Amino acid sequence: MLEGRSDLGTHEVSNQPPSVADRDLWRDDPVLRGHFAEGGALARYGAAMGSLRMRSAARDANRHPPELVLFDAGGRRLDEVHFHPAYHRFMETSSAAGYHSIAWEDRADGHLRHAAMVYLASQVEPGHCCPLTMTYAATPVLRRAAGLDGWVSGVLSRCYDPSVRPAAAKTGLTLGMAMTEKQGGSDVRANATRAVADGAHWRLTGHKWFCSAPMSDGFLTLAQTGQGLTCFLVPRWLEDARNGIRIQRLKDKLGNRSNASAEIEYQDALAHRIGDEGEGIRTIVEMVHHTRLDTAIAPAGLMRAALREAHHWVRHRSAFQRLLIDQPLMRAVLADAALDWAGSLALGLHVAAHFDGGAAQDRALARIGVALAKYLSNKLCPLVVTEAMEVLGGMGYVEDTPLPMLYREAPLNGIWEGSANVICLDALRTLAKDPAAAEALEAQFLAARGLHPAYDAALRAHRDRWAGAVAEAEARWFVESAALLLTASVLLRRGPSALADAYSASRLTPGRGRFYGALPAGQAGNLLDLCFPEQVF
Repeated sequence: MLEGRSDLGTHEVSNQPPSVADRDLWRDDPVLRGHFAEGGALARYGAAMGSLRMRSAARDANRHPPELVLFDAGGRRLDEVHFHPAYHRFMETSSAAGYHSIAWEDRADGHLRHAAMVYLASQVEPGHCCPLTMTYAATPVLRRAAGLDGWVSGVLSRCYDPSVRPAAAKTGLTLGMAMTEKQGGSDVRANATRAVADGAHWRLTGHKWFCSAPMSDGFLTLAQTGQGLTCFLVPRWLEDARNGIRIQRLKDKLGNRSNASAEIEYQDALAHRIGDEGEGIRTIVEMVHHTRLDTAIAPAGLMRAALREAHHWVRHRSAFQRLLIDQPLMRAVLADAALDWAGSLALGLHVAAHFDGGAAQDRALARIGVALAKYLSNKLCPLVVTEAMEVLGGMGYVEDTPLPMLYREAPLNGIWEGSANVICLDALRTLAKDPAAAEALEAQFLAARGLHPAYDAALRAHRDRWAGAVAEAEARWFVESAALLLTASVLLRRGPSALADAYSASRLTPGRGRFYGALPAGQAGNLLDLCFPEQVF
């Protein structure tokens, strides 16, 4: 890549970091690579995502958001969403890599590799992750439904087919989800959409306040029948017509600009029932469970991308006759923030590996672990991104860098699939009603006992504080404490030891500073070298 001209006549450009061409997101990430014996296709995906070509496409996809096309030239209703070619490039690349399907392709580590792809994609263009995550998460629900084999094979296809055609005529399918209604929000039991039987099918009428990925080929949704709330698959297109799905508007969102989110109405829309009548929540909860995995790991990708930009800046920018990277306070700030990124990544991948496990204890830990990981990583993400933005100063606030996009994206995964209060209350219910989940979490805690004195002290304090039932008003406090302990347990057992020791000493010891930069003198250098190997720049 040729650099731009530095001699501009009125001045010469100096003290600015060089432009970055291709980045290998796999090779430059020792914490990620430490979870895999070999990279293979995952390594190739990381290299592709970090290429200059894809990073430029990400910029285009976010600067040219989806367009709602309600009518054709003759006034006939279309209800279509059109996307910039850059968005389709990401969908094609990630679909071909198996982002949405690898977990269901009989690999022993399929969910772990899927989570790694979520992490890598989120670093560059997180908007296209939504429809692929929904497709990944809906697959086990569809597999349990009768008569939908064609849909299952379609969503498992690695072909991306954005054409407007019925599902049976397409080479690959994507799925969205539409549950939330105005009057209920997270309380989906208040949903008012009605479903009426129509022979072997059903007809739905009602509104959905949020429809994720409205360009998808089908949607998992909830509607009321005579037996109660029931789960349905609503096809986007029928064999010879457009289904009764009317897009009212696209949401004008803070971030996630490349992806469409919509408000829709079902007007006598044809649907396939999935599961028994009245068992809608029980049926769709598995999809929610899997989407929560993605919302737990994606923030680690956003943090990594922000810190990488900050690290590149301080390695090439001087102030007061010294490179910023050589200034002790700057090193302390970045290293401290990097601990939260590394902890979030390690915890997210650890939980994903238990999604792959076939034992009952694996499934139990996945249930509670994904809630803890989602809560903690999403509370940390905006803090890390903001700190990285501040490192760049005014340039971090300018759209010439990726930081504004990452900043807008930072809160989103904490809102999707259950905001913080919902997640924390779910965690309390899981531990109270599911002895296996409580036992699995306790086993994780015990596995790291004796590995670090700060960990042992924090575990004792946690047990003393919540020796009995946890009060609902303390749910966040409890979940934060448990999530920090689980993260430290993972790091202490997996390493690297420098990260594990620094994390345990800084996150589990009372009295540390509230903001980034509260590390002992001399500790930051080794952490930065470990997290950001110089040769990758």
